[in-house]
Amino acid sequence: MSLQLYNTLTRQKEEFKPRDAQHVAMYVCGPNLYGPAHIGHALSYITFDVLKRYLKFRGYGVKHVQNFTDIEDRIIESAKKENTTIEALAEKYIARFLNEMDSLNIQRADVYPRATEAIPTIIKMTQGLIEKGMAYELDGDVYFRVRADEDYGKLSHRSLDEMEAGARVAVDERKYDPMDFALWKSSKPGEPAWASPWGPGRPGWHIECSAMNLNEHGAQIDIHGGGQDVLFPHHENEIAQSESYTGKQFSRYWVHNALLHLPGQDKMTRHLGGLVLIPEALSRHSSDAIRAFILGTHYRSPLAWTEEGVDAAERGLERLRAAVKDAVASTTLDGAADAALNQAAAETRKKFIAAMDDDLNTAGALGTLYDLARDINRARGEGASPQDLAPAQATLQELAGVLGLMLQEPKRAVSADESEKINALVAERNALRAAKKYAEADKMRAQLTEMGVEITDSAQGTTWRKVR
Repeated sequence: MSLQLYNTLTRQKEEFKPRDAQHVAMYVCGPNLYGPAHIGHALSYITFDVLKRYLKFRGYGVKHVQNFTDIEDRIIESAKKENTTIEALAEKYIARFLNEMDSLNIQRADVYPRATEAIPTIIKMTQGLIEKGMAYELDGDVYFRVRADEDYGKLSHRSLDEMEAGARVAVDERKYDPMDFALWKSSKPGEPAWASPWGPGRPGWHIECSAMNLNEHGAQIDIHGGGQDVLFPHHENEIAQSESYTGKQFSRYWVHNALLHLPGQDKMTRHLGGLVLIPEALSRHSSDAIRAFILGTHYRSPLAWTEEGVDAAERGLERLRAAVKDAVASTTLDGAADAALNQAAAETRKKFIAAMDDDLNTAGALGTLYDLARDINRARGEGASPQDLAPAQATLQELAGVLGLMLQEPKRAVSADESEKINALVAERNALRAAKKYAEADKMRAQLTEMGVEITDSAQGTTWRKVR
């Protein structure tokens, strides 16, 4: 059986066939850096982390690109409220985001492009769309002409009139059509701005992802991922502007995860409040428990976050941890128990792959792991030796790893308050480094070291971990 993925574009499961038989180009919408990420964001990134892990398990090479939106209306507003710059705000939340993703055992993307680094490509694409008659300039603003795109709406499967009736559209009587969206915005006093053929300004939100995709992957990709909340208008607009510019199909598969919410809410959002921030969740639950709770529901089904649900996932994990406890690196098969367990492990692998091939049925895949753990624990209780157990234990650990489960005993988590304090100090140190105040930055690092915090600087940003 081959991997089947549900494609939002066609509204059906399709056999996964990347353009290059050995390589997958995947782009996942990353965070908007105007505030901290919450556990709803974690659901999406865990989903695509598992998709990437499974593609690699299946033998594909994967280039995973995930953007950082570091210029957008809400970032400008937040920077003003915090009396800081958009650059400092972005650095603060990038450092925090990367650390939180590491804590959830989410593998790093291969590239984290930033919108502000793609300005030349954004200008080039916008100019190209104007030349093709797909966009127009008005007083320093540039808008995409949606009615010039004959298949606009093909992702959300609605006509333009239906979308307009249900959308909250920014009122601008100058636009040729209310649904036309901004590719370039003229700058207002005090706002960040870049030079362009239409005067100083900044990019619209949608064109940023198209440009970053073009820079990192080229005109065409295999998988575009994100939450259902950005299907329209963001992804719809991405398709329109990218395909109008290149004349080629943008993404072969569109994969959208359903949303996580608190009981009584439709979704968890930074706009409405009622959030569970990631450090708060990690202060009460292990990374494995959070992942197992999320993966226990299909990624296209909405999920309500409850403490009881995550606690139940933690209790279930104890069976898996017990099964791999004291595992030895041996695959010797020399007895009846070995043969039975080896057969169980082989059957588990087949069932696991069948579940994952069925549009990432992680709940079914988890079930196969619990079945194998039961067999291992039973064999141990019947007197099987460590060598008897080793092959099945290795299979269990390998398949659990595809789901990002480490099966380690939970360690004392950093409290939410402690995490907030460390994040603030790391952000302050980064600001000092950016200002070339290296001596003061070194003092800040020494302070963090005294707190038992190890920090690591890389091209992708700064991350930290508690070492004592």
